[in-house]
Amino acid sequence: MSDAEWSHRVGELGALCADLGIPWLTLRAYEQGRDEAAGNLTRWQHSVDGCDIVIDPSGDGRQRFADAMQRLDRADEVNEASVAAALYEPADSEPDLVVVLGPPTQLPPSLVWELAYAELVFAPASWQQLAAADLAGAVADFSSRRRRFGGLDDDE
Repeated sequence: MSDAEWSHRVGELGALCADLGIPWLTLRAYEQGRDEAAGNLTRWQHSVDGCDIVIDPSGDGRQRFADAMQRLDRADEVNEASVAAALYEPADSEPDLVVVLGPPTQLPPSLVWELAYAELVFAPASWQQLAAADLAGAVADFSSRRRRFGGLDDDE
């Protein structure tokens, strides 16, 4: 994907999220065990119409953990809060929704706690095919769910 195509895609997805009132969108171009979809991207952040977008080209949760640990100040106490802050930076919490591109038989190599309380929506599209309509469908699916955050239904 060229830089121009990538910029167009990010702008399109960011504008949709801004229209839907979504304040943060993190994009990780992971696809079928490869990070090739991200090309030569580096981590960066910008805003589109009020939606802060973080581009994180590393789909590998282990690498993201290592990168976060390197960002910790050596003088800081290493505890759950400082590790979480480094992992989710610049967002302040784990994601509510994770859209997984591809079949529901393969999860991205994300960090376990990142997926623990997130709602997963699987979209049958590759990164190259992902359109704003796919993201809108995932958000609509997410919006119709009753979130339990690991709990059981009242009638169970």
